[in-house]
Amino acid sequence: MNPITSLMKGCSLLCILALVGCAETSAIGSSSFQSQYDTARNALEKGNYAAAKRGYKRLLVQSGPLNDRITVELAHSYLRAGDFEQAIATATTVADRTKGNTRSAALSVQGTAEHEIALQMLSKGNTEAGAARMKAAQKSIEEVLSNHPELDPLGGLAGRKASIEVRLAGLR
Repeated sequence: MNPITSLMKGCSLLCILALVGCAETSAIGSSSFQSQYDTARNALEKGNYAAAKRGYKRLLVQSGPLNDRITVELAHSYLRAGDFEQAIATATTVADRTKGNTRSAALSVQGTAEHEIALQMLSKGNTEAGAARMKAAQKSIEEVLSNHPELDPLGGLAGRKASIEVRLAGLR
């Protein structure tokens, strides 16, 4: 399995588990919210990223204590759609204001998007900016793997980290 796919499946699993756990203890566990969430989640899994983004944005206005988790899923939708800058911006808002596995989930999206942008820059010969983005990706991914290795059950992030290290060593 491709490391990006592994990471995305791992992030998806994490977000679903966290949302289920949070919904059990919040007033948001209503069937309407759950139905809307299921619709957005299914759209994401089927590759209908525009519908997923619309669904998650609608959920944000009523997400209450699940706001950070829904925002991470929105960031994940941007990532999978290839809108890496928006994925970074969205994930960063959560990473900057949270701790624990929510922060790590956001950093996994952020680091993956940074890495993809770095690869694009390097392929275009933009070595300095590409290396800077690569280092940003490395920092995010290292934090996730250090603090919450369970968020990488299939090794996608670890593989990405190894790839980044090799690429950065070649740029020196």
